[in-house]
Amino acid sequence: MTKLRHAAMFSASALVFAMIAAPAAAQESNESDKVGNPEIVVTAQFREQKLQDTPLAISAVNSEMLEARSQTSVEQVAAQAPNVTLTPQGQQNGSGLIAFIRGVGQTDFNFALEPGVGIYVDDVYIPTLTGSLLDLMDLDRVEVLRGPQGTLSGRNAIGGAIKLFSTKPKGNGKGSLQVAYGSYNRVEVRGYADMALADNLFMRVAGVSKSRDGHVKRLDYGLTHPGSGVKPMGAGSNPLLGTLGGQSYSAGKLSMRWVPTETVEVNVSGDYTRDRSEAGASVLLYYNNPSVNSNGQPWLPSSIDGSAIRGNCAFVPYGVNSCDTLTGYNRKFVSYSTFLDQTPATTQSPFKPIAFDPHQWLDNYGVSGTIDIDLSDSLQLKSITAWRHYKSDWAQDVDNSPITNQQLRQTLVNDQWSQELRLNGKVGDLLDFTLGGFYFKRDGTLTARVDLNYAGIDFMHGPDPTPASNKALFANFMLHPVENFNITAGLRHSWDSKDYTFFRRNPDMTVPGVCAFFLGAATAGPTGIGNAPNCLLVGLNNVSASFESKRFDWRVAADYRFSPEVMAYAQVATGYRAGGVNPRPFFGPSSPNNQIKTFAPETLISYEAGIKTDLFDRRMRLNVSAFINDYKDIILTLSACPISPCLQPNNIGKAKVKGFEVETLIKPVENFTLDGALSYIDFKYKSFNPGNGSLGALTLNMVTPYTPKWKYSFGAQYDIPDVMGGTVSARFDGSYQSHIYTEAINYDSVAVPAISGPLATYYASNRINGYFLGNARLTWKQESESPLSISVEVQNLFNKYYMTSLYEQYASPRTVSGAPGMPRTWAVTLKKDF
Repeated sequence: MTKLRHAAMFSASALVFAMIAAPAAAQESNESDKVGNPEIVVTAQFREQKLQDTPLAISAVNSEMLEARSQTSVEQVAAQAPNVTLTPQGQQNGSGLIAFIRGVGQTDFNFALEPGVGIYVDDVYIPTLTGSLLDLMDLDRVEVLRGPQGTLSGRNAIGGAIKLFSTKPKGNGKGSLQVAYGSYNRVEVRGYADMALADNLFMRVAGVSKSRDGHVKRLDYGLTHPGSGVKPMGAGSNPLLGTLGGQSYSAGKLSMRWVPTETVEVNVSGDYTRDRSEAGASVLLYYNNPSVNSNGQPWLPSSIDGSAIRGNCAFVPYGVNSCDTLTGYNRKFVSYSTFLDQTPATTQSPFKPIAFDPHQWLDNYGVSGTIDIDLSDSLQLKSITAWRHYKSDWAQDVDNSPITNQQLRQTLVNDQWSQELRLNGKVGDLLDFTLGGFYFKRDGTLTARVDLNYAGIDFMHGPDPTPASNKALFANFMLHPVENFNITAGLRHSWDSKDYTFFRRNPDMTVPGVCAFFLGAATAGPTGIGNAPNCLLVGLNNVSASFESKRFDWRVAADYRFSPEVMAYAQVATGYRAGGVNPRPFFGPSSPNNQIKTFAPETLISYEAGIKTDLFDRRMRLNVSAFINDYKDIILTLSACPISPCLQPNNIGKAKVKGFEVETLIKPVENFTLDGALSYIDFKYKSFNPGNGSLGALTLNMVTPYTPKWKYSFGAQYDIPDVMGGTVSARFDGSYQSHIYTEAINYDSVAVPAISGPLATYYASNRINGYFLGNARLTWKQESESPLSISVEVQNLFNKYYMTSLYEQYASPRTVSGAPGMPRTWAVTLKKDF
């Protein structure tokens, strides 16, 4: 409460100070040149506006600031964006992005579940978490819009939107080449070239290639622990099987801009990304499993006496649940994963052994075209057309041990088409308007080999077709009734449809039969020997379900500019996240416990007010916003059902979400720049939907995943001119987030009696404690039209050990794993502009 009071006092004082200081600042600006913060132009409301004139909570970062902060991937932008969490998906979900803004987001990659944050590249919608972990290649700027963008962006921008805008071809003959080398054999090459092919035709080519060794060592447990009963993987003496988290990534983009007349501009681009990285970094934090099937058969028999090797603290390299005896390695970054299931085959589970290659691959490419036509001085037409495709293929072994309780290889294929039309116009000086329509169609499939020893099943999932479409009509109006006062109103009507067809077969592609256990056979349950393989999944092959909905969203905002330095605004806006069909049923229509069910869209209405200021001759920019959200029909995937196993999305209830955000950019003296951000969020469930029997341990005092109550960041840069014919820039960036939970059901620490091993009690958690990260960069840049620059950077300067995500499954299959962030690293970058 003390932190909250102090933060509230800070925000209130900032607002009062801004109002008082504005006249003095205005007077100074009349007497001197503008030497303060530069203007940033954004297009959040379908037309170009200055950031400080836009009545929305926006964090906008241009390419110069991205480079100064050494930010090259989209998730890094979140460090300086208040109430925004962006982090890579864990190993279990492949290449993708977990995105939450103001407590709204999504952690599941499955096509059936939509993101809660809209991702856009050059106004082209990226519809899934997979494929959203984007490199910031050749960007002009990034806009992070906080709060529901239901009228401006449409479906699934209920929490907010992240918009990336590429640099357009200019035909100026310029370019650059940048090479970096650093820790873990990091090698990174970036470059672009911009040229004119004709007087009205311009081309820009950009590319990036980056590689890095993994920071988690994958060790052969049999070699590092002789006498344990675990058979070594190989015949040699080197225990290093490989690494996790290594990167091998390349991407390129070709952009063309054609200006056939003064009133027509055509921009066409094509891009391709090829990612051949290792499986994601993962370490084991908790293991408490007897590691036998329903007949008592070991998953991993001991090479000494054939008894079951138990999953316990011996395989946890580090932490409170570890009793590992490993020496000679940094146990914080060790995994014993093998990506090999050595369970002996039986008639009920005949498809063993299973071996996967530890990989995380992505092929992602597409083309887009934007046509801008000035129909008249007051009427402009914009067309945005795009097609994209990706294939993501990855393997997981998140028990991080030679005892396989679960192991999967999954493949997502996505094809999408989109078309958007916008008609921008104005009626004198009184009204600006936008009318438009949007069409989106996606065809996707998920195919997986799902090996779940803990559940007694090993089957082929899919390919499950999941076609979906969205159509929308929208309008936005900006009324200027008097000078300095604007009223904005928007509306959008959306139509969603989605189909899901389930295919569940044995790995040899035969269809599972009926369980002998349910016919009266004396077996050890439905997964015991004597049953047909995967008989629990009977009735789930070639079964379809559909979902349809329509939605009306609206927004009303008002803003008033008190002076050239101070603008205040208030708005009410709505948004939604589309519903769908449960993608992971374990019981089909023939069962009384049928889990093929639909779930409705979740909705949000937001009340927001804010102030944007540029003070002291624009040397100090201070933006403050506060919000209250009514969040309803919240979609959460829970594992509590009347009959298990179960993993089912449900509309669980509603919540009240309150918070504030402060951003500042200050140039107190020449050559010195400070920037900072602070945010607070108070998420409280108000009630759960009646009749919902799937809440399990969910309680009203819990919060949504990846929602830190407090966040702050700051940056400081000092430029020293005239050093060896150039400028030396020294920069430090720091960021802090308070603790988060990675699952809907929050666990701080659950004490669990040990099934085996020397520890009496294990402690399970899905909490990531708060942490502070610091980064430093020193750059010398030549004073020249085609400068040379040299930079030295250190990331995670204080060598903080932290997790970017957790995969908590302590109840079943009784493991918790985590993705450790990179330790302290360094890099040297050489860049030449030409």
